[in-house]
Amino acid sequence: MFKHTHPYKPFIQSDTTKLIVGTLPPPRFSTGELLEKDVDFCYGSYYNSLWLFIDKIHSLNLRYDNSQAAIEQRKQFLIKNKIGVCDIVESAEREKIDASDLGMQNIKLRDVIGYLKQYPSIDTLLFTGGNSKNGPEYFFRKHIRDYKMKLEMVSNEIPRIHQFKLSVRLNAAETSSRIIKTVSLTSGSGAANISISRIPLYKQLKAKNPKFNTFDFRVMQYREFF
Repeated sequence: MFKHTHPYKPFIQSDTTKLIVGTLPPPRFSTGELLEKDVDFCYGSYYNSLWLFIDKIHSLNLRYDNSQAAIEQRKQFLIKNKIGVCDIVESAEREKIDASDLGMQNIKLRDVIGYLKQYPSIDTLLFTGGNSKNGPEYFFRKHIRDYKMKLEMVSNEIPRIHQFKLSVRLNAAETSSRIIKTVSLTSGSGAANISISRIPLYKQLKAKNPKFNTFDFRVMQYREFF
């Protein structure tokens, strides 16, 4: 059994307003066996398209290699745009050493609610996937049940949007509350391409422009939130 531990601590600043929430990077990021185009940072796998989408949206001309410069490019973008990263899985065990969310067992979750209480500027969570089993939204729903909270639907259109009320006790007599929005973005994984092809909006856009593809669809979707 392989013990898959998250290699990166949450990346959050005092003025962070949006938090990207995923699960775990591929095991090679924990073992240090990076590929040539991998970046040793959150979502650094060249086969995870998140930074490709962001690069396309903002024309960042990012590096895709093992260099410190590539890491700094990504950190500076996040800091400038008040975006943080706090994946919800701290560790898991795997029988097969791969990046499948479904392959995770004996899962230990991070206390995302604790980070939201610690950083009061955060008002939005960006899930890198929906509510399928062992996805980030799935785990977050499980996590907040421990706090006797639940997500309320705001919009059922893709990407689905929910919200919940977070209360923080300031002292024995005072409590502060704020509304946190969650956005369940379409996963950047290749496996999500099949589900995208079934979305009516994608079919409509594809019919108008045969060159329109699933990458374009994600860029269009992510642009609103990044």
